[in-house]
Amino acid sequence: MIVMMHTTVGWHVDMEFVEDDQHTRAVAMVRLPDGTEVRAHGHASRHRVDAQQPRVGEEVAGARALNELAMQLLTKAHDEIDAASGRASHPIHV
Repeated sequence: MIVMMHTTVGWHVDMEFVEDDQHTRAVAMVRLPDGTEVRAHGHASRHRVDAQQPRVGEEVAGARALNELAMQLLTKAHDEIDAASGRASHPIHV
């Protein structure tokens, strides 16, 4: 009988926003268990005729920062796979 062990790991992503009347900038950061910090940025602009909805700007800028964070994590993972295996892995495109 084979017994599989499961390990639970948690990551916390920190997100900060800087806003003015027209722009929202987001910074996403995750600290990995090995101590590495990965940061990414996102940006959103409000058209001058659109109503002010800061939450929407945060959602757009935040989503863009998280998307960039995801791409950086995929690149990091594939670089580690390549280094360990001695061959090129096949990146997954999101």
